[in-house]
Amino acid sequence: MGKIRGGRTNGAPAMPHPRREPTGQDGGSDRDGGPPQAGGSDRDHGSDRDHGSDRDGGSHDGRFDRGGGLASALALTVVSALVWGFAHLWVGRRKVGLLLLALYWLVVAGMVAVATVFRQHVLQWSVRPDLLRAVTVGSLVLGLVWVAVVVRSYQISRPRGGPTFRRAAANATVGALCVLLIVPFAWAARNTNIYRDTLTSIFEPGSSTKPVNADDPWAGRPRVNILLLGGDAAGDRIGVRTDSMTLASVDTHTGDTVLLSLPRNLEHFPMPAGLARQRFPHGFTGESPANPGLLNEIYEYADRHPEVVPGVPAKRRGPTLVTETVSEILGQPIDYYILVDMFGFADIVDAMGGVKIKINQPIPYGRDGGVLAPGYRTLHGKDALWYGRSRNDSDDYTRMGRQKCLLRAIAQQANPERVLTRFQKLASATKRAISTDIPQDLLPALVELSSKVKHGADIKSLQFVPPLINPARPDFAEIRRLTAQAIADSEAGTAASIPSATPGAAAAGGAASPHPATRSLSKHQKKAKRTTASTSASPAPTATSLAATCPS
Repeated sequence: MGKIRGGRTNGAPAMPHPRREPTGQDGGSDRDGGPPQAGGSDRDHGSDRDHGSDRDGGSHDGRFDRGGGLASALALTVVSALVWGFAHLWVGRRKVGLLLLALYWLVVAGMVAVATVFRQHVLQWSVRPDLLRAVTVGSLVLGLVWVAVVVRSYQISRPRGGPTFRRAAANATVGALCVLLIVPFAWAARNTNIYRDTLTSIFEPGSSTKPVNADDPWAGRPRVNILLLGGDAAGDRIGVRTDSMTLASVDTHTGDTVLLSLPRNLEHFPMPAGLARQRFPHGFTGESPANPGLLNEIYEYADRHPEVVPGVPAKRRGPTLVTETVSEILGQPIDYYILVDMFGFADIVDAMGGVKIKINQPIPYGRDGGVLAPGYRTLHGKDALWYGRSRNDSDDYTRMGRQKCLLRAIAQQANPERVLTRFQKLASATKRAISTDIPQDLLPALVELSSKVKHGADIKSLQFVPPLINPARPDFAEIRRLTAQAIADSEAGTAASIPSATPGAAAAGGAASPHPATRSLSKHQKKAKRTTASTSASPAPTATSLAATCPS
């Protein structure tokens, strides 16, 4: 049997091309002697059968092959790392590609929404341990999904075969890209977990003694009073001495704050009701010449005599008795306390990278003749500690003023950028330095309130120091009156900022009518108004603004 052109055995029936209807032509020859069709051999068309149709952009075995080789596969992988699904769409896997693309834009839209629409809620969310746990897990899951997308994009787009060295180099490149992608997510998960651990170590879950209404934490509370304590547990002394005691009374609607400071050397102060008052019915007098009966000894006294604060855990005895005593002195209820160890405070300043402050006059410190020179200075931990503690060439009362200015400067300079770049050090220092009884459930509302305090609230300070009082023989009735007056004045300033219902009254010299939105005054504020009216012939000192008293 002879063979004819086109590779068929003479007499065998012609098989039609799989992609065409049978005609009178046989793949490469024409019985009528006509010219062959262009590209009409089965060998040419066989390439389609080997590699699949280019019309769907893919291949029958899932491998990309458009002549670009490894370089094109790597390019597709990089683009897919930036936009999910790109490689899948390129090789014709449209369903998976569109699904990945939709998920990608969903993730992006969520991030944009958090950064814009829900930006004002981010701070409140950032102090919820349950959400922080979700962020930790979510960061890890998202990072792993992102890496999986990159790896799969490379798998479906790389060509078959090729030199081993080039394939190994391409695999290493993709591996490095995966590492670059996973590192930010791992960093975010790790820091979020550290932050959550710090938060739960300092702030305990809500207790039955101080319940918090999550829907309205400030319900029925026009003010929240927080006692700020600076504890000095120096190595050359036994126990903790609270050399800094300041009550921050904060308006829960406006953030306007009154800082009321008591000197550490206050004497003969009344003790809270109970066993402590029974032991010292005429005021605290101390136990020995080494403890003559100063206010900063109360913390240590509670540690040595746990019976005066029955039922209180060991680490809370000192703060509890100090809180109750200060409440008795000022005549104000105290909701919570925050205790900062002064040496741990130095670690916080170091972790922040220092604090910038203006020094008006030389401040000598220590036994080695150290001096903080005047001018604008960046104080690091040790220097900042001496700025707040030194009494050389000054006294307790000057030091109290510097401490408030230092706290104000730290609050102003603790911006998110500084916190994020030094996060781990700050978290570690904060855990060592701070203790409090503020419950976790109150943190979202407290963060919102602190934002008001930091941005635009009026902060005034009243220090009970000579000549306003005599620490050795203080008039506690006068201290309570001045405290109530300072709070009432702060409330009055808030009310005055609301437009009067009868604007003409003020212009005529009459009293402005109260605005309907003005809240009723507390019993302490009403008492202060009555007392102020009865003593108007002898005006008393008023609280002064921190912005006016601190160097800037």
